[in-house]
Amino acid sequence: MNLKDIQSLYDHRNLTIDKVGIKGIKYPIVLKDKRKGNQHTIAAINMFVKLPHNFKGTHMSRFVEILNKYRDNISISSFKEILEEMRVKLDSEEAHFDMQFTYFLEKEAPISKLPSLIDYECRFSGTVSDNKKDFVLTVTVPVVSVCPCSKEISDYGAHNQRSYVTIAVRYNKMVWIEDLIEIAEKSGSSPIYSLLKREDEKFVTERSYENPAFVEDIVRNAAELLLKDERITWFEVSSENFESIHNHSAFASICIDKTNK
Repeated sequence: MNLKDIQSLYDHRNLTIDKVGIKGIKYPIVLKDKRKGNQHTIAAINMFVKLPHNFKGTHMSRFVEILNKYRDNISISSFKEILEEMRVKLDSEEAHFDMQFTYFLEKEAPISKLPSLIDYECRFSGTVSDNKKDFVLTVTVPVVSVCPCSKEISDYGAHNQRSYVTIAVRYNKMVWIEDLIEIAEKSGSSPIYSLLKREDEKFVTERSYENPAFVEDIVRNAAELLLKDERITWFEVSSENFESIHNHSAFASICIDKTNK
């Protein structure tokens, strides 16, 4: 059947579209896992290309065709292959691919050693063009933070809360999601666990109290570790502390391009 291809018709308005494609498609994916090999999860995906001024539209179905091809092998390396294929199949000079997903790790409670799963929000974001190849890995990690000031001025106790540490990196050698999770968890007062028995809860409470950290401390602690990692060429780390004694959050961030030294 010979059907007219409207998208390929000439557009007379002479305006290039910076990004056009599909947004928010939910898709099952298989990720490379540092510990167990593979991990199944669901991603929310955005796929865009740059549309030349003379094309009326892009071919939306081709985005999903590319996803179908790679769905059993989504990794940082295949992510870059997907971007290149988007450029070729959609006849575009620039492609953008953004994927947000939940990543699970099994963690042992500190004393009882009982295992449980904890979830982390992650993002792969990349752009490829003739003169640009960019990829950013982002991980958001929950931690405990205990206020040093509250501890210092109080006769007993100190206010504490859950904080979310977000680390985004560019790098020149493989960086695993687990590597960034470890850095974030070392930066707060204590890691967070899904399952704690009484002896575990006692340990976490006391450990947090003995290791207080302002939001400023958290981002500086993480930045120090990221600066020491030679694989990482650029990073942005932020922390949002959901203050237990205020109706607002505390926030801090640091962004460093190590290539500009």
